[in-house]
Amino acid sequence: MTAVLELRSLRAGYGTIDVLHGVDLTLEPGEVHALLGPNGSGKTSTLAVCSGQIVPSAGEVLMNGRVINGVAAHELARAGVCLIPEGRGVFPNLTVTENLRMASYGSKASFADVQARAFEVFPRLRERRKQVAGTMSGGEQQMLAMSRALATEPAVLLLDELSMGLAPLIVEELYTRVADLARGGLSILIVEQFAQTVLEVATRASIMLHGRIVGSGTPQEISNELASAYLGGAHQ
Repeated sequence: MTAVLELRSLRAGYGTIDVLHGVDLTLEPGEVHALLGPNGSGKTSTLAVCSGQIVPSAGEVLMNGRVINGVAAHELARAGVCLIPEGRGVFPNLTVTENLRMASYGSKASFADVQARAFEVFPRLRERRKQVAGTMSGGEQQMLAMSRALATEPAVLLLDELSMGLAPLIVEELYTRVADLARGGLSILIVEQFAQTVLEVATRASIMLHGRIVGSGTPQEISNELASAYLGGAHQ
């Protein structure tokens, strides 16, 4: 089976300084792949490469077996790669309905279909549909950000720090939805600093440290490596 997304010996960074040093990673169809590691390990930069925001200095990025090095971010979005960045990126001065309408402009689906799917996946948004997004809780804004992303009917969803600043019960609810989306066939790569909740829904996980993948496998297989990787990273 061809990987939906694959990184091969990837090097990338900012200017002349590489922060990723030979990264190998695959995302299979319908998989939830958790990319874990302490701050500064290169996780967000990896998502930036996958979404076309950073061009690799060496190695390859492939989507469905096709090399996509250098393809512009908006072209990758049209091809089905959708990034939800840390900070969510909703329009804070628009209502929930208006945010969803904006998302429908870049979608093959109608606004009615976009809204219906959003309310099906996140029923709370129906209750908040007339509320200005900037006045909602962080968890509700994350639900809205995910709904806007789903409007584009992506093949690959990239999530950066989904749990950042959210209460544990909200995080658990969001990850339940993530698992549901994967069961529906969506391939999801999640960057997280805090591993416990994401590992409950992940089918595979990789540990990143200093711009390199230092362990990969099922959540059970890497659980013993995780604590030592974080503690080791904190002392280097």
